[in-house]
Amino acid sequence: APRRPDRAGEEEEVTPVELFGWGAALVGTVLGLPQVVRLVRTRDVAGVSLPAWQTILGLNIAWMVHGFLIAKLNMIVPNVLGGLATLAVLLLLARELHRPLPRVLLPGLVLAGVMIGIDLFLGTAFYGAFAVLPAAFATIGQSVELIRAPRVEGVSPVFLAMAVLNQALWLGWGVLVGDAGTMIAATATGTLTLFNLVWWGLRRAGLRPLQLEAVSRLEVRLSRRSAVSATEPAPVGLAGEPDPIDNPDASPDLD
Repeated sequence: APRRPDRAGEEEEVTPVELFGWGAALVGTVLGLPQVVRLVRTRDVAGVSLPAWQTILGLNIAWMVHGFLIAKLNMIVPNVLGGLATLAVLLLLARELHRPLPRVLLPGLVLAGVMIGIDLFLGTAFYGAFAVLPAAFATIGQSVELIRAPRVEGVSPVFLAMAVLNQALWLGWGVLVGDAGTMIAATATGTLTLFNLVWWGLRRAGLRPLQLEAVSRLEVRLSRRSAVSATEPAPVGLAGEPDPIDNPDASPDLD
């Protein structure tokens, strides 16, 4: 078995739990890369959810800090590197959708601040229970795009498959180390990521998009409350207007 030096300078055997944790860390580290590669290669954002990736940025930052608080390097490393991949995705989406980068990043930064505050003042169990909400929002946001978008070619299937694997590994690791926050969050999020993978397969197999009237009505209400200037593009999903994500031909190339 691999060994690492202990504090006295002697070699100490790495436990199976640590190896399992680093396996989860490895998958988490490269999780966002397939989506980055697909966006760079195809310049196609059809079916990719901007709110989902904004939320993922907040989750990356919050789970990185949680890793520091529980002193688990295998939780810190993947969220640092995964956060960089998430930033790359948001940069590409911001350019394609003609959105100011600070406005694109702000929701994720606010979410991270809220989650870190809960972790510090209420503890890991409350943090894990709360973390289910944004994780579910991110995954459901992608689910909505997969269900209703006219095309889903912009979504990386490798990313979707790795998301399922990543949550399964973190669930197993959380059970082994007894971290309630990780177990709660990974169980809920893993179920949703599995749905996304299955639905993507159905769409690629020929399933037609479905209209989600409740979501459309909510977006109309939100868009009416937003102070959008005449020179800015219409908000994503505004009723009666083409969605830039769903209509990539209406946007210039990334280069």
